[in-house]
Amino acid sequence: MIQPAPRKAARCAIYTRKSTEHNLDLEFNSLDAQREACEAYIKSQAHEGWRLVRTRYDDGGLSGASLDRPALQELLDGVRARKIDIIVVYKVDRLTRSLADFAKLVELFDQHSVSFVSITQSFNTTTSMGRLTLNVLLSFAQFEREVIGERVRDKIAASKRKGIWVGGPIPLGYASVGKKLVIVPEEAETVRTMFRLYLECGSVGALAEELGRRNIASKARTFASGRSKGGGRYSVGALAHFLKNRFYVGDVAYRGEIHAGEHEPILDRATFDAVQSRLAECALERHVRVADSPAILMGRIFDDRGNRMTPSHSNKAGVRYRYYVSHALLQRRKDEAGGVARVPAAQVEATVVEAVRQSLRKNAPTEGHSDVSDREAIDRFVERIVISPKSIEIHLREPRAVEATETNRSSAAPHARDSDEDTAIAPAPVITVPWNAPAFVSVKGVLHQPSGKAMLKPETRDAILLAIVKARTWIDDLVSGRVQSFAEIAQHEGKVERHVRLLAPLAFTPPGMLAAIIAGAAPSDLTVTALAQTIPNAWERSA
Repeated sequence: MIQPAPRKAARCAIYTRKSTEHNLDLEFNSLDAQREACEAYIKSQAHEGWRLVRTRYDDGGLSGASLDRPALQELLDGVRARKIDIIVVYKVDRLTRSLADFAKLVELFDQHSVSFVSITQSFNTTTSMGRLTLNVLLSFAQFEREVIGERVRDKIAASKRKGIWVGGPIPLGYASVGKKLVIVPEEAETVRTMFRLYLECGSVGALAEELGRRNIASKARTFASGRSKGGGRYSVGALAHFLKNRFYVGDVAYRGEIHAGEHEPILDRATFDAVQSRLAECALERHVRVADSPAILMGRIFDDRGNRMTPSHSNKAGVRYRYYVSHALLQRRKDEAGGVARVPAAQVEATVVEAVRQSLRKNAPTEGHSDVSDREAIDRFVERIVISPKSIEIHLREPRAVEATETNRSSAAPHARDSDEDTAIAPAPVITVPWNAPAFVSVKGVLHQPSGKAMLKPETRDAILLAIVKARTWIDDLVSGRVQSFAEIAQHEGKVERHVRLLAPLAFTPPGMLAAIIAGAAPSDLTVTALAQTIPNAWERSA
């Protein structure tokens, strides 16, 4: 009699999951119940060659909304290593509740010839009908998850409208007692002091320095995972957010709406309103200052330790030398400054602008960007610039942010560029530009480049002088009436009007600057654009 050939052993892995940690500490919990049922099913299929692997894949207290689960990732690693033939679960939603994630898993299983079995639902992913049934079921599972999310959000919104605290980080000055917030007297006095000091200091930066001198630190928090946060110096950004927190006057803000809270306020409204008024004034002053400043990277440039770098300058022989200096250095926190605490502004600006323009030309070679000024290029496409000793990292804005900026621009200017166009040409997220940070020495409070460093090249000097001559010719033509507008000059020169307006200030180059350029004593990184942007401020200083 011919004996049937023995079936090939099928290695079976059981995966279990529970969404919450409730009752996980019991001797026999939900994970154990799922595993016991799956083991019994595998034993019933022993005649098919099914064999249970010893490794346990249990995720307790983790949602099925994503695949970021330790045991599941370990299971998938086993699939990729071809150590598993069949995956057994109690129900499909134990594996995932997302239809998109399930499609990815099935594709992975197919690539490695792995079958998927739900013991309470008769499914087989090796057939088209089985996949259809699974997709229908998972569609309802995903729908259930989304409905649950909507119910939770609705409950939070209803609680916020009633002024109820629904959890989250506890603000400085309060403590949670019986799921209610009560005032901590010592911390509340610190809050009042910080608001009062801001009105005395007049700016968030000055407040941060004053708090540092008084050793007033941020609130230390310890999370359930054991990780701690806070307890250090207040940053300017954190303080700005702190000073706008309406929670301290008894309000609860939610999605742009303000509701009366059930907690006791710490501040009086007169003080809070005075702080908000001062913050608004500072924001307006900062906006005007940034718009008028030749420092086109202001607000976007940081050292490699996260310190913002602010514009600074020194004067020599009638020439202004501009720099970006780390806040840590300005605030006498030299040990906290990055690897490069001071950089020449013109050199960094030229490097960043050229890198951005190259990226734009690479991503959209048919688009013309010559009509976009350097400042506009930075404003539209650059999110953050990080300076380190050997490189400059340029973090570009996401396409959505570029689109939003262009939408706002087009609403204010009827001839602005179409937002869809700029979204399409938005470059890659990060550009890394190699460079070597120059060294500086300080002499009598004035910063200079080392004397051995080459100064302005002859060809660069000639280009700058030629641009000055052109600009003076344009202004003479306007004054004499030979031309009526910059637009007419641009048409004659074959340039865009913005280019002419950008270079026109060169006609008013101060004598000291002009002498330094002619003598070749100007810095080697001086450019036509940088000079044109510097001239208005140079005349203000000499007035």
